[in-house]
Amino acid sequence: MMSEANEPNASWSSRKRIPGEEIGERLDSVRVLKEDGLELYEIAKDKATGEHYLHYAYLHRNLAAIPAGPEAVQEESFHHLMPLESDEVLGFLFGEAPYDYPAHWSKPFLRNGPEGDYVWFDPGYAAAEAENEAIGRDIAEQLALFKQEGDVSEQKVRELLERLNPNDSEKK
Repeated sequence: MMSEANEPNASWSSRKRIPGEEIGERLDSVRVLKEDGLELYEIAKDKATGEHYLHYAYLHRNLAAIPAGPEAVQEESFHHLMPLESDEVLGFLFGEAPYDYPAHWSKPFLRNGPEGDYVWFDPGYAAAEAENEAIGRDIAEQLALFKQEGDVSEQKVRELLERLNPNDSEKK
């Protein structure tokens, strides 16, 4: 018996890796929102499930990697598919919602890689990483100030630890 995630018509949200060929076969364009020589934004629909996606495609021209000059430019296209709720689809169709990548792509989406398969990417990871880096910088600054003051008494160490982790002192 096949699991739902392995069924050919299963939602992509239940799978970790989706072959690019499958996406190409199942995805239909509903409406192009914006298109120029380098970028495409469109509403697309999965024919098998009826799920809608915001499809962002861009063309990357790799000029630096080719020493032979501009006539040997390598072009690669990349695709991102962000799942949409019904209200989001309507917002995009009526031009009421911004959709530019990466500013308005805050939830997990599918993106293709060099092997042609699509995998899920969570942009929230980058925001959490930036927040953790800011916390680390703050701790380093407070520790540097503590060392600069030169008083390493038990009381001063306790005060430093309370400043670094104020939530712990509330639990006592």
